[in-house]
Order: sequence, then structure tokens, then C-alpha cells
Amino acid sequence: MTLTPFRINTYEKHRGVGVLLLTTHPMRMRILSESAAADESKDLSSHPVRIAVLGSIARFLRLGWAYGATRDLSSHPMRMRILGITFFFASLFCVAALLSPAFAGANGVQASAPDDAADLRSAKESFDAGDYVSARKTLQAALEKSPGDPEIHFWLGRCSYELFDFNSAVASFERAVQLQPKSSLYHQWLGRAYSEKADREHSLSLARKVKKEFQTAVRLDPSNISAHRDLAEYEMDAPWIAGGDKDDARKQVEAISILDPIEGSLARAMYVFHVEKKPAQAEEIYRQVLQQKPQRIQPYFEIARFFQHHGRPADLELAIQGAAAIDPADPRLDYFRGVAKFLENTDLPGAERLLAHYVSSAPQRSDWPFRADALEWLGRTLEAEDKRAEAIAHYREALRLDPRRKFAHERLSKLEKSSD
Repeated sequence: MTLTPFRINTYEKHRGVGVLLLTTHPMRMRILSESAAADESKDLSSHPVRIAVLGSIARFLRLGWAYGATRDLSSHPMRMRILGITFFFASLFCVAALLSPAFAGANGVQASAPDDAADLRSAKESFDAGDYVSARKTLQAALEKSPGDPEIHFWLGRCSYELFDFNSAVASFERAVQLQPKSSLYHQWLGRAYSEKADREHSLSLARKVKKEFQTAVRLDPSNISAHRDLAEYEMDAPWIAGGDKDDARKQVEAISILDPIEGSLARAMYVFHVEKKPAQAEEIYRQVLQQKPQRIQPYFEIARFFQHHGRPADLELAIQGAAAIDPADPRLDYFRGVAKFLENTDLPGAERLLAHYVSSAPQRSDWPFRADALEWLGRTLEAEDKRAEAIAHYREALRLDPRRKFAHERLSKLEKSSD
């Protein structure tokens, strides 16, 4: 049972999440506008206790001013002075206590370190470059200073996910969700991590958690299209006992179509193919999407993946051309062009060169073609060129990266037996 159909539709949706790390939250309390000027990098949205206390301070001050407004104190300058001094020092004391590390620790909230923003920015840069090990080290150091920051836990989870350390990814996403339970994005990624873990451990209980997290992500943000797609794809693929639900999957497709017609068409093609078992109709839907010329690159690569798996080099070429019109420098073009040349069987040396370049230069991302994918196609190309020793080496490397690859196992076994 495959529980992980979510890879191809996720990268473009979430690669830009890092821009959210440093934004100023609009709900900051005006009462601290002057005091907070020197601490403008703090985002209080993830600190509900602080927000509650800030609200209490504001109400306290409003009550004080209301008290003064209902009484004529002009003839009592001493009372006015005492009242003003009382409110000033009471407010100052509350603000100082609110922002202190002792207060934060007593309420389960970690006071943000001044360099947290720089750490997050540095980690995001490493993440975007595909250096997940460095990004994780930076985040772990930041976490020692701010263990209650949900964004740090979230990005630690993202790094662990990309490094195939799904136990750590689950732990980090669970903590992020605990700290910020109303984040649709955090619940969605927790569902994805549960999915990977369930797939490897063949765990029914984890599989049920996958659906629950996707449902929560959709409920928290009905406009989260990729969460709708994750839920729909899970319900299409999973058996009934694990939460599979073809009828609800169709409802998710309809909801996606309302939010975004292109995404709706992609989801409908998947539904037609997986649920209705109508591959020819699914192919036609994909071709119609290509004719609409989407302005984002991800639909082209999703369609390219479909036609690659079904051995349609002509349609694959159309998807490649559409993607190249959006971004001719995208590294994924090398992979799909190499596969297309292999399927066409017209330029095997060109296919070898393109696939080898992708293997050596493209960063590993969970929703890009895996390096193991490219190695397997490269092995097939080398085998077709009668470079048996090199083909064997590439099949072995593909299996080292992903031991579950059935085709690579079969081809490697056959080549090794014929070499004896």
C-alpha cells in the first residue's frame, strides 16, 4: 500500500514559506508601540500568553483613564499626580515582566533571542540550496535559545523530512503543532511525515493519523489547495480501513476546482485515473491543461511525470516545452529531457549526458525527481548503450538510495547473472 502520493504537488506551494518567518504580525498591541520599537523582530502570534497579558494591560489602562474621565480631579493635583504615577509604574512593571525570560519560562513561552531572525534566515538559505544538514544544525542551535518557537520546530521538521529522517520530522512537526495548533501548514506537513512513516512501518494507526492531519489542515484553512490535494490523493489511494473514501475525494476535487481551475483539472485527472480507471480520459484532461498554458511551472512537471510513467514521449515533450517557457533554467528540465530522449530512442548519448548532469548538480528535494529516479533512468540508458558495467554501478547506487525500487532490482539481478 502506497501512502505517499503527495510529492509532485508540494514544492512550489511551500518553498516560499520562508518569507513568512520575519514578517511583522499586524496584531501587535499598540500599548507597546514605543517599548517594542527596539524589539521589532518579535512575532507575538505564537505567544498567546503574552498576547493575553498585553490585553490585560490595555484593559487596565482603559479602566484607569475611564475612572479619571468620570471624576473632576482638576481641583486635586496631588490625586492626579498619584494616579498618573500609579498607572505609569504599574504598566512599566507589567511590560518588563511580560518580556522577561523568567516570565516566559514560567508560562511555557520562550523569550526570543535577538539573533533568532538571523538564524532562521540562514537556515532558510541553506534549505533552499539543498544543504539540509547545515540548515538543521543552525536550527538546532537556535532551538537551544528558543525552545518554544514553533517556526524553528517546523523548519527542523522540514529539514528532517528532506533527509528521510521521518521519526525526527514527526517529532518536530508534532511540537510545532502543539505550540501553534491553528496552523494549517503545520498540520499538513505533520500529515505528510506520518504518511512516510506509515508507509515504511506498514502502520494502520499512523495511516489514520495521516488523514486526520490533512482534514485538520483543510478545516483550518479551506483555501489551502495543496492540503485539499493531499487529502484527496490519500483518500483515493488508501484502503477503506485506513480512511480511504472515494466519495469524499471527489468532493475535495470539486472544492479545489472552485479555488483554482488548473489545480482542479489536475486533481480531476488523478481522480479519473486512480478511481474511475480511465487512463485515456485522464490523458485528455492533462492535454487540455497544457493547451491552457498555465502561468506556473509546477503543473507542467506534474503532467510530465504522468506522461513519463506512461511512456508518452510526444506528450512529455509538450509538457517540457511549457515548463521551459516559464523557467528555462529549472534543473528538472534536464531530468525530463533525458527521460524523453531515452523513450524516443533517438539520442541515447544526449539522454545520458542530461541525466548525469541532473544527478551531479540538482539539489535533492522531496518533490523533485529523486536522485534514485535519475540513476535508474541513467542505468537504463547505459544498458541500452551496452555499457553494462556502468549500468550495474548506477542501478546499485539507485538501490543504495532507495532499496525498494523493484525495477532496479530486476535489471541489476539480470545484468549480474549475465555477467557471471
